[in-house]
Amino acid sequence: MKKLIIAGFAIAALGLTGCSDDDDAPNEPIASCTDGVRNGNETGVDCGGPCTACDDDPGNGNGGETPQDEDLSGLLTEDFTLTNDIIWELNGKFVVGDGATLTIEPGTIIKGREGTGSLASALIVARGGRIMAEGTADNPIIFTSINDNIEVGQQQGSNLDENDRGLWGGVLILGHAPSSFEGDSEESQIEGIPADDDYGRYGGDIADDDSGVFQYVSIRHGGALIGSGNEINGLTLGGVGNGTVIDHIEVVGNVDDGVEWFGGTVDASNILVFAGGDDGLDIDQAYSGTVTNALVIQGAESDHGLEIDGPEGTMMGSFTIQDLTIIGDPNAPSGEIADLRDGAMGAFNNVYIRGFNADQDVEIDDADSAENYTSGDLSFSAWEIVLPEGVESVSSIFNDTTESTDFSSDAAEFATAIEQDQETVGADLSAFGWTYASFRGAY
Repeated sequence: MKKLIIAGFAIAALGLTGCSDDDDAPNEPIASCTDGVRNGNETGVDCGGPCTACDDDPGNGNGGETPQDEDLSGLLTEDFTLTNDIIWELNGKFVVGDGATLTIEPGTIIKGREGTGSLASALIVARGGRIMAEGTADNPIIFTSINDNIEVGQQQGSNLDENDRGLWGGVLILGHAPSSFEGDSEESQIEGIPADDDYGRYGGDIADDDSGVFQYVSIRHGGALIGSGNEINGLTLGGVGNGTVIDHIEVVGNVDDGVEWFGGTVDASNILVFAGGDDGLDIDQAYSGTVTNALVIQGAESDHGLEIDGPEGTMMGSFTIQDLTIIGDPNAPSGEIADLRDGAMGAFNNVYIRGFNADQDVEIDDADSAENYTSGDLSFSAWEIVLPEGVESVSSIFNDTTESTDFSSDAAEFATAIEQDQETVGADLSAFGWTYASFRGAY
């Protein structure tokens, strides 16, 4: 297998290099660059430093012919393209560094190798790096496990399903946008990356920071453990700015949260989370964007459909979730509709809920969140709910554990009990016809 091992993290200067037929090329380690007939050494083609496709034809944008197999690891310091005619493999952390752009062609499949702790495989777009992953409905980009038997040109394999979790890490995109941190620091270390790894830093003061495009992407079977009780989310967005496009994203069978926002200002649309092992959508640290058209489908291992935390510092910020459907699993022992805590603030508009049991509810869990509800900084409008068996009114679904607000009694003003399939709010499910969840008949 040809390998794209992009230096050690401490040797960032050895980024991807182009190919040269100059006999005076730098005397660096030379990778084997094979096109199936010859390699760089046999033809006199040298590559300074780590090398990918070394051939005379630069047509694919990587400085040569497309490799037949690639192993992705280390720090990317120059622009590079993942093509859709081979399977790419994440071997540990693959980091898109400051100033580099990783382009991923529509239909590309990237498989993460197994590993936990420091060996967990993950794609990380560091601050200042960019990703241009522009899939399409017919040719989505797929991140999955090395154990998945999916092949080039396919949209799903046959040997894994949504209950196969934790087989690799996940995808993290980090930016310079404002986030609210404890102690009012300007930056922090992202969850899921060891504290001594600098590429895990996020946050800043650039609200319109641009980390690229992440569109029509399915992320499957991830959430590898990196420490006790600490797994990687399917998609982590840390301090990502609103110059970034996040659209048509699916997360399937992840151990930890489906999508988690840590501060930032990026908007996101057409988001689907299926059969996660923790929360569907998780918001922290004064995330201040808008999430539009989202579908959360709980599984037997799922926790909250929504978990919302407020600011950690004095910087305030408020999100909007618009057009949301949450489909519960009444057999999930800890499955809840939503948990609002630690000074949660934001707006939930046009929400459809079904499939939960009588003990699964929407909870305000602390005094600060309760105060924000009373002041209008935590708001609800146009909810429609299929009542669980044994529940007689929507008021029973909404619970203020602090008992300091009229949250339950107010529910009659913003929530309506309906029969299944009679909803007039919630997600437009036609947006998700391209997804694995659709293929599985999950909704």
